[in-house]
Amino acid sequence: MDKMRINELRKEWEAEEKIAHIRGWDFSHINDRYEEENDLPWDYEKIVKKYLLPDMKMLDFDTGGGEFLLSLGHPYENTAATEGYAPNVKLCEERLNPRGIDFRACDDASKIPFADSSFDIMINRHGDFDPVEAFRVLKPEGVFITEQVGARNDRDLVEMVLPDVPVPFPELELSVQRKKFEDAGFEVICAEEALRPIKFYDIGAFVWFARIIEWEFPGFSVEKCFGKLLKMQDVIDKKGLVEGTIHRYLIVARKKG
Repeated sequence: MDKMRINELRKEWEAEEKIAHIRGWDFSHINDRYEEENDLPWDYEKIVKKYLLPDMKMLDFDTGGGEFLLSLGHPYENTAATEGYAPNVKLCEERLNPRGIDFRACDDASKIPFADSSFDIMINRHGDFDPVEAFRVLKPEGVFITEQVGARNDRDLVEMVLPDVPVPFPELELSVQRKKFEDAGFEVICAEEALRPIKFYDIGAFVWFARIIEWEFPGFSVEKCFGKLLKMQDVIDKKGLVEGTIHRYLIVARKKG
């Protein structure tokens, strides 16, 4: 690779690094430049709607910017949500409260700011959770539904640029989490796990992604990882993409009455 192209790539990647931020959980900046979650063996939205009835009281814990919650179209008077990330808290206050949704800031899954037995259903996608606290706020026979990012998520991509970084959340394995729900008093009625590809079609998209997902790529920067990024660029030049692996698991659990 000639020096001129190397300099161009550095400028391009540094520009992506500089603008790496999101509002809510919006990855539209890299739409068509990467792919993931297109082939999971379950459909989280369909599973939620399978259990959700209009008269049910629902809590979306760690709602992000409320995007998925609003897409469900659940009656606002029967809907509650929490979020702990400060920029998203402000967004939710602007987006959810005016609609009549009971939104409350919360950054501790073990201290949910709602009374015992408040909800018929609690959902949580890629957020924090505490099975004991979920059990407390659900009514008898209430249902908890979560899709989670597993411990092995993006590890092959991390190792391409930061080979010595340890797994940040090693306990996020389906077998471990299932037992936690059972120990808390839940009946697990569905438990699935999947490893699927994640594909990047340009390294700028990967740089933006790695800066956003900072807990998986701690200390990542273009300057620090430039040589390794050039090796990834070589792979794209030859194959048209760089591929890693996502790790997801799904749990549906019912509070024993």
